[in-house]
Amino acid sequence: QVQLVESGGGLVQPGGSLRLSCAASGFTFSSYRMSWYRQAPGKERELVATITKTGGFTNYADSVKGRFTISRDNAKNTMYLQMNSLKPEDTAVYYCRATNWPNDTWGQGTQVTVSS
Repeated sequence: QVQLVESGGGLVQPGGSLRLSCAASGFTFSSYRMSWYRQAPGKERELVATITKTGGFTNYADSVKGRFTISRDNAKNTMYLQMNSLKPEDTAVYYCRATNWPNDTWGQGTQVTVSS
């Protein structure tokens, strides 16, 4: 069964850090491009960061550049999102996504709340 499970979300103060994880199972993780998305209340889901199959190339939304770092460990079938200098506007449900056309799988999401 193809599955993505996010973890690591929670409540953090502005300026704080969190590391999200996305554990993959049921498919060949190293063959898939991986991405993090987020959706804030009342807003559309948006792309946060993407990483290629080997991790050799990454891309970020302008709003998170310099603060967030996407990475992956293909030996552990896991992707990460290190989030530093968090802002209240980073509050959202964060989702991971695995794509290898035509296959496309989403996780269930993990809540990140940035508030004092």
